[in-house]
Amino acid sequence: MLVLAHISDLHLDGGERATERAERVRDRLRELPGPVDALLVTGDIAEHGTEPEYEEAARILGLRAGDAPFPVLTCPGNHDSRTPYRKALLGRPGGEGPVNSVQVFDDGAVLMCDSSVPGRDDGELDEETYDWVETTLDELDDGLSALLVLHHPPVALHHPLPDSYPLRNPGRLAGLLARRPEIAGLITGHAHTPAATTFAGRPLVVGPGVTWTLRLPCEGEQIADREAPPGFALHVLDDSGRLTSHFRVVP
Repeated sequence: MLVLAHISDLHLDGGERATERAERVRDRLRELPGPVDALLVTGDIAEHGTEPEYEEAARILGLRAGDAPFPVLTCPGNHDSRTPYRKALLGRPGGEGPVNSVQVFDDGAVLMCDSSVPGRDDGELDEETYDWVETTLDELDDGLSALLVLHHPPVALHHPLPDSYPLRNPGRLAGLLARRPEIAGLITGHAHTPAATTFAGRPLVVGPGVTWTLRLPCEGEQIADREAPPGFALHVLDDSGRLTSHFRVVP
């Protein structure tokens, strides 16, 4: 069984508010009495995509001090910038190509996919990323389930804000899922609202935003609830390849 903690949309901007909320969630995750196998961070880590914002993120997430009690897996969002992200968050040389990575566990593989498009708020998985996904899946052991993790949801979430900036060309992603039964589900961010639905017959989970929570139209005219407590999700991938998600808030 694979247990994954999940946070999204930190939007660190150098201000006290964003830092305090991110640190509250981090501290709560580190206080869990039972271990998780990894922490997923699904994009919009920085608000402006600057190196100081990523240096702050690296400090909060324990990527520099090496004090994180579990692997921290990240992917970019539309607010992120690839070269500063690589240099200041990951400690790697800069570059403008997609930032994709894979972590293989005994009970499943997690493919962190870059759906960001430089200069745009909507997203897309480019040719290089699709090729990487196919190759990575080919190299996995037979019978090992995999999760695709990216920033932009490929389906409408019934709110005009995130639905205005979706993943482009979702049909190609649906075709990939049709060919690849080992993909157990998709995990995304971007929408700032914890949600669960399906896409192309697979479970799709949207993680809560740390910085603020989206309010649906039925909740009133105010779009962003900045007073809502930050939260996280816990995703459980069991031995049958079934994905189950649980949502929590941090008071």
